[in-house]
Amino acid sequence: MRKLNWAILGPGTIAAEFAAALEQINGEVYAVGSRNLERAREFAAKFKVQNVYGDYDEMIGDENIDIVYIATPHNNHYEYIMKCLAHNKHVLCEKAITVNGAQLEEIVDLARSKNLVVEEAMTIYHMPLYKKLRQLVDEGKIGKIKMIQVNFGSLKEYDVTNRFFSPDLAGGALLDIGTYALSFTRYFMTSQPDEILTTVKKFETGVDEQSGIILNNADDEMAVVSLTMRAKQPKQGIVAGELGYITVTNFPRGDMATITYPDGRVETITAGQTAQALVYEIEDIQNQIANQEKSKTLELSVDVMAIMDEVRNQWGLKYSFE
Repeated sequence: MRKLNWAILGPGTIAAEFAAALEQINGEVYAVGSRNLERAREFAAKFKVQNVYGDYDEMIGDENIDIVYIATPHNNHYEYIMKCLAHNKHVLCEKAITVNGAQLEEIVDLARSKNLVVEEAMTIYHMPLYKKLRQLVDEGKIGKIKMIQVNFGSLKEYDVTNRFFSPDLAGGALLDIGTYALSFTRYFMTSQPDEILTTVKKFETGVDEQSGIILNNADDEMAVVSLTMRAKQPKQGIVAGELGYITVTNFPRGDMATITYPDGRVETITAGQTAQALVYEIEDIQNQIANQEKSKTLELSVDVMAIMDEVRNQWGLKYSFE
């Protein structure tokens, strides 16, 4: 497989972790871009990146770049993905991949028309553990799925100026941590939910601070999701079937799960390594590009975005730029 020239757009904390993962696989990062040239240079020095840009558009226009990893706040993901696709570049974009479903549908259409791969950097879709669990569920290991429960609580420091609470930056729990919980849910649900019930407590800036979401689908599967940005909760996902239930603790980058059976027996399932989460993302998208495959998980991202759109609609929450 030809080595792809990767560019990183937005050299923040997660981008540094991603660059380290890229070094493991490809040996180098081809380019990095930031609105702050000095910041880009500091990142480039740390990761030995030869091509440095202080302008996103200039970097996207570099014809030698094959694929762009986007690690900016999610309110501008749509703009940068569309520009990358216009310049014939594949894209791996941090979650939430867009702010709403309309944006994502445009991206999907353009990517397909240009035969380009777009993936959401949603660890759940790429971790070996989840691929193994999906196979076990499909084989009937826990019987027919009945109920899914997901908790995610992230204690963010009280700060009305922080991006996590900014309506101008699409802040709030739903797009930051809720996307993990809903991706876990949709990954195991047989079909897209057709009934959504939800309640919310808003932060003083108007974004969602905490919420409860109940989902039902035509396959008689139910999911209950609880989210909060101002209290710790275990990052735990449970998939319950008629013959047993799967528990994944620290589920966003899970590498171990248990299956508990009605008679009390507990079976441990392991696959992959939490520390290699971003490596798996890179490997998946590079394999798709090499094999000229369509994205394997983009439709799941589309479904999750549709759920989040309906949830926000029920809350009456619209971001200032929408």
